[in-house]
Amino acid sequence: MTKDKGQITIEAWLYGPLAEYGGQGKKGSYAELHLELPEGTKMGDLINQLGLPLEKKGITFINGELTDMPGLAADLERELQDGDRIGLFHERSMWPFQYRFGASTSPEMQNAMQQKKGSFMHHSSQSGKQEESS
Repeated sequence: MTKDKGQITIEAWLYGPLAEYGGQGKKGSYAELHLELPEGTKMGDLINQLGLPLEKKGITFINGELTDMPGLAADLERELQDGDRIGLFHERSMWPFQYRFGASTSPEMQNAMQQKKGSFMHHSSQSGKQEESS
């Protein structure tokens, strides 16, 4: 596949009930999409293009980095890059096992967590544990 100039290619994985928004990429309990998008596309643009209601979007990873959790909308303004691999989980999905202890978090996610401090459990990548905010 040749890519048009000014385009990026991303991989988007939609898990659980979000697979319904994967169209032809749906494979049962998940959907795998390989999308060509204009440079400058933001995460919020992708969510809109998929027709995914924001309230159903839960934990989100971009390239293995935690970028959003339910109720934060921390990554909507993040500009997607060529080759990004995005994992979108339903708002009721459990925390993926491989990331329970020590997931790297994006600066936008860290900022959103600081602003919402005290309203939910938060992640501490330095200690490798989940701590409750005070």
